[in-house]
Amino acid sequence: MSLNTISNTGVNIQEKATVIWNVADMLRGPFKPHEYGLVILPMTVVKRFNDCLMPTHNAVQEAYHKFKHLAVTDGFLIDASGYRFYNISKFTFDSF
Repeated sequence: MSLNTISNTGVNIQEKATVIWNVADMLRGPFKPHEYGLVILPMTVVKRFNDCLMPTHNAVQEAYHKFKHLAVTDGFLIDASGYRFYNISKFTFDSF
């Protein structure tokens, strides 16, 4: 591995650490320190789901609008998503 790759990885990790600390700073007002985990872990999971589903979000939206009148739409949405879960909401982390 080149030194440049190692250096870039270090910068990337530092950026992520900065984001995490900034979130922790925002939580300090409404949440007590022992409650941070009750918020951060679930939101991390939701964000990960969002990131996995973003590439197929438009396809899932189109499939949902096309088949929502049917009694069972799950198979169509799973096919559109590529996962066993999907997001039919118009809301994402980028648009809320």
